Amino acid sequence: MHYDIHGLTSPDAPTILLSSGLGGSGGYWAPQIPALSTRFRVITYDHRGCGKTGGEVPEVGGISAMADDVLEIVETLKLEKFHFMGHALGGLIGLDLALRRPELIESLVLINAWSKADPHSGRCFDVRIALLENAGVEAFVKAQPLFLYPAIYMADNPEKMAAEEAHALAHFQGRDNILQRIAALRAFDVDDRLGEIQTPTLVIATRDDLLVPYSRSLRLAESLPNANLVLTVAGGHAVNVTYPQTFNSAVIDFLSTLEHA
Repeated sequence: MHYDIHGLTSPDAPTILLSSGLGGSGGYWAPQIPALSTRFRVITYDHRGCGKTGGEVPEVGGISAMADDVLEIVETLKLEKFHFMGHALGGLIGLDLALRRPELIESLVLINAWSKADPHSGRCFDVRIALLENAGVEAFVKAQPLFLYPAIYMADNPEKMAAEEAHALAHFQGRDNILQRIAALRAFDVDDRLGEIQTPTLVIATRDDLLVPYSRSLRLAESLPNANLVLTVAGGHAVNVTYPQTFNSAVIDFLSTLEHA
């Protein structure tokens, strides 16, 4: 597993581990690194089958197998406790860890995540799979921003969109890996176990998320015993990228409250 450590270097420093969504790249968290690095040891990583980790996504195991990859990093770094922030699929990994290894997780931050996939998200993934299978990688990659960002953000950042598209094409994780990862997130279902998770949790969602209806985050916030909800009007699926200052402030406020407590 490839990982990077940012910010505070002491092993005794408070640690937060960041897990990205379907793209699987640790680089996804670039807008968060400067804000978190002054207070935390920040760990980012490339999911199995992605980026510098490479390899193939297991055919069995689903989200739990992806959580096992995180535990490999935890064991390597000898982490006894850490905060965990996950975006979409990364949030599912956090929920799995909180159920299986609650003693490790100091807090959760779940961004546009879910305990059980909504049929609407299934429709979106069906479209993306159809593009990959019938139109090819370039069409799949070109459509990706439509599910991540609001229209105005894409219109205002054409150069960024072009750079992201070029990077995604150059580092495409492969057809089989994409399909296995989509299958894993679609099969994930801990909806009837949310009450078991006592971990302090911040749930962040946006009303204009095209991919994941914000009702999924409302479900998390209502069913997790120690959850707070931040629901914004705009920002899209990748709200941490489109509105990083507002997002970072919400996360740091949440973590600071836990430290004071």
